[in-house]
Amino acid sequence: MWPALPVAAWQDTRDTLQLWTQMVGKLRMELTPMVNHWWNVPLYVDARGLTTSLMPCGAHGLEVRFDFLADELVFERTDGRRRAMALRPRTVADFYREFVEVLQDLDVPAQIYPVPVEIAEAIPFPDDETHGSYDAEAVRAFWRSLVSAARVLAVFRAEWEGKASPVHFFWGAFDLAVSRFSGRPAPQHPGGVANCPDWVMYEAYDSEVSSAGYWPGGADEGAFYSYTYPEPAGFRDRDLGVPHAAFDTDLGEFILPYRAVREADDPGALVLAFLRATYLAGSETGGWPQAADGAVS
Repeated sequence: MWPALPVAAWQDTRDTLQLWTQMVGKLRMELTPMVNHWWNVPLYVDARGLTTSLMPCGAHGLEVRFDFLADELVFERTDGRRRAMALRPRTVADFYREFVEVLQDLDVPAQIYPVPVEIAEAIPFPDDETHGSYDAEAVRAFWRSLVSAARVLAVFRAEWEGKASPVHFFWGAFDLAVSRFSGRPAPQHPGGVANCPDWVMYEAYDSEVSSAGYWPGGADEGAFYSYTYPEPAGFRDRDLGVPHAAFDTDLGEFILPYRAVREADDPGALVLAFLRATYLAGSETGGWPQAADGAVS
């Protein structure tokens, strides 16, 4: 359940899959009511891949799932109508054309903004003939790593009594994340994220937050990460006492390489130690209120 996942071996597939998930995520954003910090837009890890969960769709409901076991993108309406798209080597432009056709066929009352976000080179979906890789075995390995990561992040979330996000997959940055909140407002985020309006970041970071997760980047096999916003003085200098963990000045966050996790005697325990230590580093240097200590009695 912690498979090897060298980024170099599946980077082209990863980048293509990220763009496909952005289409599905944008659809969820269009169909669902706004929730603080954009919690209405992520996807969720499930027993076959990644899902939107049930979304309003006119008089019906719609769920869209990346089924990585069957290599399909599945659309299911609550009236029994079902469509599926093949997950196979194909360009983003080709995938987008069929995606739009399926939405029209299912009478989905939404149109998505056809340009990716949070990536440096944002080629509009209809024009992207560059990205077209799909290694099904690599994707299944990534999904298994998400399943394992989600299990540990759920334990970490359960230890917190204050406001916390679900364990959810953000298709913009392509990472699985969970966040804890101190209960205090935060200064306005500076913005500046590639191809992402600043007002999106203002909403995402309008509260003091400790956020952690798993991202298939940042190290040779991806990494677990943790940061606090706003970053308190002394946060990055804390000695976590967790093997292999270090602060990455370029990313502005602590990272724990995925390879170190999968090679550990107890991968889950190592990740949980990292999550707990980085949260304490942020909450203690940031002087979070005592009421937000989060310990479950």
